[in-house]
Amino acid sequence: MPAILLDGWLFIAPVIVASNLVKRFGNLVAVDNISFTVEEGEIFGFLGPNGAGKTTAMKMIQCVSPGSGGKLTVFGMDVNTEQRKIKRLIGVVPQENNFDPDFTVYENLLVYSRYFDIPRRDAEKTISELLDFVQLDEKKDTMIEHLSGGMKRRLILARALVNRSRLLILDEPTVGLDPQARHLIWDRIRKLQAQGSTIVLTTHYLEEAARLCDRLVIMDSGKILVEGKPDELVRDYIGTEIVEVQNGPEAVACLDRIAAKYETIGDMIQVYTDDPQKVANALLEECRPGHVVARKATLEDVFLKLTGRKLRE
Repeated sequence: MPAILLDGWLFIAPVIVASNLVKRFGNLVAVDNISFTVEEGEIFGFLGPNGAGKTTAMKMIQCVSPGSGGKLTVFGMDVNTEQRKIKRLIGVVPQENNFDPDFTVYENLLVYSRYFDIPRRDAEKTISELLDFVQLDEKKDTMIEHLSGGMKRRLILARALVNRSRLLILDEPTVGLDPQARHLIWDRIRKLQAQGSTIVLTTHYLEEAARLCDRLVIMDSGKILVEGKPDELVRDYIGTEIVEVQNGPEAVACLDRIAAKYETIGDMIQVYTDDPQKVANALLEECRPGHVVARKATLEDVFLKLTGRKLRE
């Protein structure tokens, strides 16, 4: 495996290696014997319904939740014995904003820099650069309560970078944001990757995962169901296209005659295919259904197929 020199330390790539990782809370197995690697410089995603175990896995990477079994290393260091060294090298964007409301934008970042013993002059230079990076330089003297939701998410991203972190942990980085703010965050994440950062994220926005992630895993009930590149997962589990048709005995009989691969979902049938024109023509010519729509298959289709459509609370 290649070695990388980082902040004066020599680490062994991949950046994260998990082998047969387990996390139990009493009788509950939240993470059930999972293995994965995260390579230097990639964006790696954890997807799954509520309670799948993805956030627990990320907390283990952050060294805030010790494992119950297996092995996990970050930058070649064991999360159970070298937590302080690991934490100095990572930045975390939590799902909830957790700023000090009594401080301004600038003061929040300056106080945070003290946790890493960063000299004040160096911290001030870094903070100035980061505020410009997240387009908040004009808000540096603004109190937290006066920031919009999008501004707060950009600020929390800046805070995660105060220590010049090389591994970023992003938990729902764009939750609750409007499209403009979300796209701005995406742009900054891509720039960080281009600058060499390794990024691990979890999100419920499947389009976000498809756009950003080089590789990802889909988890459920503590286990990894699949791992791979987003486009390859779509192609392997769904196909390139989906034809949607109104459910009915004639449509089912027609699809059975042409040996189509389909799934019944309520009052609709979804047909998975690489030749949507052929399927649509067969449906229109033989059964004349009232509703036929062809569309591109997406990562969301894969997610729902693997984890089901039942609501998780």
